[in-house]
Amino acid sequence: MSSGGKGTALVAGAGVGGLATAIGLRRAGWTVRVLERRTAPERYGTAFGIHPTAQAALDRLGLGEALRARAVPYRGARIRRPDGRVLAALPLERVERKAGRPELLVSRPHLLDALLTELDRLGGADIAYGRPLTDPHAPDADLLVGADGINSTVRTTHFGTRSGVRALGTTAWIGIAGFETGVYGETWGDGRFFGMTPVEPGRTNWYAAVPGAATAEEVRAAFAGWHDPVPRVLADTDPADWIRYEMRHLYPALPAFTAGGRTALVGDAAHAMTPNLGQGACTALLDAEALTRAVAAHTGPEGLPAALRAYDAERRRSAQRVAFASRTLHRFVTGSRPALRDALVRILPG
Repeated sequence: MSSGGKGTALVAGAGVGGLATAIGLRRAGWTVRVLERRTAPERYGTAFGIHPTAQAALDRLGLGEALRARAVPYRGARIRRPDGRVLAALPLERVERKAGRPELLVSRPHLLDALLTELDRLGGADIAYGRPLTDPHAPDADLLVGADGINSTVRTTHFGTRSGVRALGTTAWIGIAGFETGVYGETWGDGRFFGMTPVEPGRTNWYAAVPGAATAEEVRAAFAGWHDPVPRVLADTDPADWIRYEMRHLYPALPAFTAGGRTALVGDAAHAMTPNLGQGACTALLDAEALTRAVAAHTGPEGLPAALRAYDAERRRSAQRVAFASRTLHRFVTGSRPALRDALVRILPG
């Protein structure tokens, strides 16, 4: 424990939220140790959508230029029916006009590399891979940050089990096609959907959600007959490289993101959400930047209770609104009345 001046922090989790938190704390002069249960950084190549608000947070963390060097803008995306008919435009142009910058897409490896490089530039942090958090009370650190994902040990230890992991009954699949489709956005069918986004030159990020699908053959069958290039993307990508996961979220919402004046949650540990809005990485980055900005503004360990109150006030309701909106969108997209859904989408503003 620190006895004055800058403090010591233990961050559980070396994903996007954990590394961004470590960077912010290092910039504030804190000593940081990061524990990660995985034996190496996650390198699978999915795409993260980075909203302009999260881009601004990365700018404040000193990572904006590194992000923009490897990211691509997301424009011209549409919502379609399985026959290819356009129902609506995603509001990307409206977001760009309002923010003065477009939404960006960046691959997970590129974003993680940028975070690790910046952390190293700041003098580094002690990152221990293959080391799960064994003492969730962390008595040897002034600040404990739970960035340890949807199954957070920090959350269950300090916040109890009332808020827990809930499955949605839908299997999601994601992958990278080795060509640019030029067709971006989402296609909504009966209880299932398929999405495509750019990720980098010559490649397309895709994702699909299918209730009950357990094999690649079932996924391909679920989208057979859909508009080009959906079947072609699935046919031309190797199922060995697909990532399969059960869609889950944290429910009910936590009453606080902080506990005991020295413990805070960020990212999925605090508000794991469905991927429908593509805001998981954004909210983790916003959490990390807000938490570390609050810690920097309330000098030293003595200021932690006030810093954590400020963090909770800034981020909890905002992040939980996004999580609720994403869960609501999932229900809307996969609901039992697709004709009504499509009719409603057609009258929404672009």
